Amino acid sequence: MKARIHPNWNPETQVTCACGNTFTIGSTSPKIHVEVCFKCHPFYTGENRFVDTKGRVERFQDLQARKSEFAGPKKDRRKLKRLLKIQEEQGRPENLAELRKSDK
Repeated sequence: MKARIHPNWNPETQVTCACGNTFTIGSTSPKIHVEVCFKCHPFYTGENRFVDTKGRVERFQDLQARKSEFAGPKKDRRKLKRLLKIQEEQGRPENLAELRKSDK
């Protein structure tokens, strides 16, 4: 192996969870902070709650809401999408002068 290409190994790395639990592992980092650990994760505790990181649940719910908006026969969905696209295009400025007015 080549010398000085591998990171330093810390056998006593402290892991701190958002719930307050701390434990020791081996890692290349001296300290690690986590949001969920085995003491507070719903899978291990048996609780029914959402573990939401960066709004994943909200994004999924928004996606489902948008999909239900286009529920129905394919012909109707196409017509609705076409109408929404026309409304969006009508709201856009037609030239550069209108664009500059809308930015102010």
